[in-house]
Amino acid sequence: MNVLFISGFATITTDPEASARFYVDTLGLPLENDDGYRHSNEIDGTRHFGVWPLSAAAQSCFGTDVWPATVPAPTATIEFDVDDVAAAAAEMEAASYTLLHAARTEPWGQTVARLMSPEGVLVGLSYAPWFRE
Repeated sequence: MNVLFISGFATITTDPEASARFYVDTLGLPLENDDGYRHSNEIDGTRHFGVWPLSAAAQSCFGTDVWPATVPAPTATIEFDVDDVAAAAAEMEAASYTLLHAARTEPWGQTVARLMSPEGVLVGLSYAPWFRE
């Protein structure tokens, strides 16, 4: 697997309004509000930072607004852009990691496979075309 760069980091929150007060109002981060997902590609030092509602993460991973009780709920997600998402996902499975979902293209155009890290972080193996030159 060839990790090219970290394409994104987001906190995952069960209280989006409290998180918005912290990150937007108190820290002053310039986060756009896109239907409850607050994010920016304009913060120096990162390609993408976001505050992702847990319900949206559940929808993206499992197709439901409720995170399943059988999987520990993450409090953050990190995405690694790789050369080949499907091959990277296969490598993770070969190393005995369980994918939450296989490589697929999200409605916003990103191809991603997701799994949980040993620390409980939601990890995306990603191809985000807008970050490629």
